[in-house]
Amino acid sequence: MSNGLLHMVPPADGRQSETALAIQRGVGRLIRQQRFAMVTELPLATSRRADVVALGPAGEIWIVEIKSSVEDFRVDLKWPEYRLSCDRFLFATHAGVPLDIFPQDAGLILADGYGAEIVRPGPEHRLAGATRKAMLLRFGQAAANRLHGLVDPSTHESW
Repeated sequence: MSNGLLHMVPPADGRQSETALAIQRGVGRLIRQQRFAMVTELPLATSRRADVVALGPAGEIWIVEIKSSVEDFRVDLKWPEYRLSCDRFLFATHAGVPLDIFPQDAGLILADGYGAEIVRPGPEHRLAGATRKAMLLRFGQAAANRLHGLVDPSTHESW
């Protein structure tokens, strides 16, 4: 196996705009600087799909919801459910979206394709033990399945 396979990026699934992908890239760089690992588009127990789930060095779990426009924020009514699956919930957006539309009781990240900064940290609401365990398993399985898919592209993620 060549070392080049380990640096491949899975293809975009086509649901995200170029703007959303740039925000995601900047958020990813911030997450790595914070010594977190992340998985994108992670299916949750609620049947929702989180844009970014980050796992910190002490086991803390953040969910980052990417909003690329005012309209994107206004039509999305599912984000309050994400709080049930994380210790901190944050929105991520870009400089073209007014920051005052985002609720004060959620964290806020300002990002572009090159990086990001936390404008407002998300308030902590610690997960129950059973929920944390379920999220850690979900995160680990998704990450391992995606890595395996890079090594053996004939397999695919079934969830």
